[in-house]
Amino acid sequence: MQNLVHGGPASLVILALALAAGLGLGTVIGWWLASRKGRGVLWQAREEADRIRQRARTKAESEARKLVARAEKEIERRKSALEEEEKRRLAQVEEAEQEAERRHRRLVDRDRALARRDQLLKEREQEIERRRVELQEARENVRRLEEQVMVRLEEVSGLSRDEARRQIVAALRAEARQSAAAEVREIKEEAQRTADDQARKIIALAIERLASDYAAERPVSTVPLPDPVFRGRIIGTEGRNIKTFEKLTGMQLLLEEEPPQVVISGFNPVRREIARRALEKLIDGGVIHPRKIQQTVAWARRKVEQEIEKAGREAVREFGLAKKIHPELITLLGRLKFRTSYGQNVLEHVKEAAHICGIMAAELGLDQKLARRAALLHDIGKAVDFEREGTHPEIGAQLARKYGEPEVVVNAIESHHDDCEVISPIAVLVAAADALSGARPGARRQTTVDYIRRVNKLEELAGSFEGVETCYALQAGREIRVIVVPDRIGDDQAALLAHDLSQRIQAEMDYPGRIKVTVIRQLKAQAVAS
Repeated sequence: MQNLVHGGPASLVILALALAAGLGLGTVIGWWLASRKGRGVLWQAREEADRIRQRARTKAESEARKLVARAEKEIERRKSALEEEEKRRLAQVEEAEQEAERRHRRLVDRDRALARRDQLLKEREQEIERRRVELQEARENVRRLEEQVMVRLEEVSGLSRDEARRQIVAALRAEARQSAAAEVREIKEEAQRTADDQARKIIALAIERLASDYAAERPVSTVPLPDPVFRGRIIGTEGRNIKTFEKLTGMQLLLEEEPPQVVISGFNPVRREIARRALEKLIDGGVIHPRKIQQTVAWARRKVEQEIEKAGREAVREFGLAKKIHPELITLLGRLKFRTSYGQNVLEHVKEAAHICGIMAAELGLDQKLARRAALLHDIGKAVDFEREGTHPEIGAQLARKYGEPEVVVNAIESHHDDCEVISPIAVLVAAADALSGARPGARRQTTVDYIRRVNKLEELAGSFEGVETCYALQAGREIRVIVVPDRIGDDQAALLAHDLSQRIQAEMDYPGRIKVTVIRQLKAQAVAS
């Protein structure tokens, strides 16, 4: 090669030709190798493609089988659903056909019934027409007979028809006037009896609809002493404690040895309640001296005043009068909580009277709210009657007039004990409600004896009849049950006994409302089998 390089132009040509020949040979060899390799790759690609097509065909066939199976299941489900729907519709159609058949039969029966009714109506119309004709003929006969009688009467009496008519009318008028006078007298007497009975029923209804429990209260307060040593503490050195307490409360303390207790005495119920609470708190604390007494009495006064305001507001709110009554009257109404009358709490008394008065006003068609308002305030004077001169109706009327109450309410307060003339029916109802509330059994101590006496009288009347074995007064004297001897009193005699006893009770006893009489006759038959 080196010689060729240094050999000249000919050598260069040969070298170039040699290089070109080598390059061409290399190209041919490379092409042949590449072509051979490409055929191998193409063959492998074809084999891979065949494998891929085979796998795809297998997968497609599997998916197709699944889709076919799913489609067959769906077709089967829908086929079942369609069959069920077809059965349900066939059942509905069959039921509708049966219902239509039943309605058709009912319509046929109704048509037949209507046809029979039409026939009966036609027969009745024919009967009515026949009777109408007969009645017309009878009326014509009566008219002819009347004409004949009138002519005969005119001939016999010698009077004309008009003159006879005038005489008959005059006689009938005189007789009617006499009958009317007697009827009017009977109506008046019956009205009076009815009014009395109605009044009793209204009062009894009001009492029965309002059942309140009462516990008699004492106007004197007592505070028990846990230890006799407290007597000395309450008195204090040279009596300073007890004097301070009595001065601040306005009450008098009485210390009793057996049992150990302190009696708080005074006419002012509010102050008495303040004194009771203050003394109980001092005893619970155990420390008693003038300064402590002053603090405790002030605390008790605040508590009682708060309770008074609360009781007054609750009372007026109960009757829907919270915004219609002056605040001072509400306070005075609350003070009645600590006021008693013959052991009856006055606040509870006026509330009960207001309920009773409202019920009676409703029965009579009067203003219920005004009636309740008048009854609620009728004893307002008792809140301050121990501080002022005059009776509680006079004081209550002054207070009501001062704080702008209606004149009907003022008159009801002033007249509920007959101290002045009544100007309204509501005032009468207030007086009646006041008496009813105070006279109810258990309301006041003084009426308990009368109540027991009335019950005993009721049982005595029942026991006085022949054949009565035993008797019991029930429901606070509103019912008497009589047990008779069955061998001496029969069923008819038992009914007669109940009637006779009710008549004697009405004649010999005074009582509110009604008393139910029940006669019990019980016959027992026994035998022994041996």
